[in-house]
Amino acid sequence: MKSYVIIGNGVAAAGCIEGIRNTDKVSKITVISAEEHPVYSRPLISYYLEGKTTLENMNYRSESFYKDNKCDVIYGRKAVSINDKSKSITLDDETTVAYDSLCMATGSSPFVPPFDGLDRVENKFCFMTIDDTLSLEKALTKDSRVLIVGAGLIGLKCAEGILGRVAKITVCDLANRVLSSILDEECALVMQKHLEKHNIEFVLGDTAVRFDKNTAEMKSGRNIDFDILVLAVGVRANTELFKNLGGDTNRGILINDSMETSVPYIYAAGDCTEGNDISLGDKRVLAILPNAYMQGYCAGQNMAGEKAEFGNAIPMNSIGFFGLHAMTAGSYFDESSGGELFEEKTDNGIKRLYTKDGLLTGYILIGDVARAGIYTSLIREKTPLESINIDKLYKNPSFAMFFSEIRRKKLGGVI
Repeated sequence: MKSYVIIGNGVAAAGCIEGIRNTDKVSKITVISAEEHPVYSRPLISYYLEGKTTLENMNYRSESFYKDNKCDVIYGRKAVSINDKSKSITLDDETTVAYDSLCMATGSSPFVPPFDGLDRVENKFCFMTIDDTLSLEKALTKDSRVLIVGAGLIGLKCAEGILGRVAKITVCDLANRVLSSILDEECALVMQKHLEKHNIEFVLGDTAVRFDKNTAEMKSGRNIDFDILVLAVGVRANTELFKNLGGDTNRGILINDSMETSVPYIYAAGDCTEGNDISLGDKRVLAILPNAYMQGYCAGQNMAGEKAEFGNAIPMNSIGFFGLHAMTAGSYFDESSGGELFEEKTDNGIKRLYTKDGLLTGYILIGDVARAGIYTSLIREKTPLESINIDKLYKNPSFAMFFSEIRRKKLGGVI
């Protein structure tokens, strides 16, 4: 029998466990979990603060998941080093764990810039884990003035989660728009105006450079007073453990489509990795839940001796704030790079479809997101646009947009 070890206990780890058990029903699986919680869905932490879910309902798998899959979980321990020669892992209590196949599912951590005076801020929090959420919840009062540094997904979901529990929320970001990593200026402005209707104040193109207890001194020279500080500047892939081993890393742990790393018998999956983005034609960190699970499952299959690949990963985001939903996927190109843009605006939102070299490469949908799955499938499958009625693609995507001969092939001869 083999000994499988997974470092990390998030969604990628759950996928890895299920991938292993798809083939190997009996060998030992050990999970090293820095957190004291079973695998849970991180995007739900803001819904917990809103009172829309409970800690129990945040679990990603059933209470019996580890027992059913014959897993040993070492809670509250961190891996501090890996010896690929002896195939062993040393934990922070100096115990060692041996492996035959190892999966790095170490995830990502908040990036906290070295702000001057940050050590003198008493009520400061990140917003990535259940423990972060529980700590923040204890500090909230109806009179709290909250400053969130970072107008990305994490910062805005935090703002939504705490809105009804505090007196004032201010969100600042050095970028000139919200959600700058996934939305262009016009689309970001739609989302910002919607959030402002709910009394969230934005200070954009400006950020904190120094803290004097409960005052943030901004780059522009203005001061913002607060009672609670939330740091949501960004995240970084947890690569240090693998990098110290001598493994190949960039922004993430470099992997191929089989989730193999540069070190034999070591695989990687999830937010800590940098793999192929088929919409970009290059490697990229794709820190999103669906990819994490599918990468983990693929890694588990290969650890158990299968020959599996997950080679159609793309960036995707599905978000919503106070009833306004947005979905994005793939890569965006403008006319200067040879791409083309289709745009449709309504009173309720925006649709933007990006094409290049005869393929749909990406989209932004705000408001009506009902057909997003069709667009995502076209990007993943690299479906040639010449096989599609473009007007139907743009206006009303469905199976009917394929020309009759393509429909015959897809349906085995049936139109």
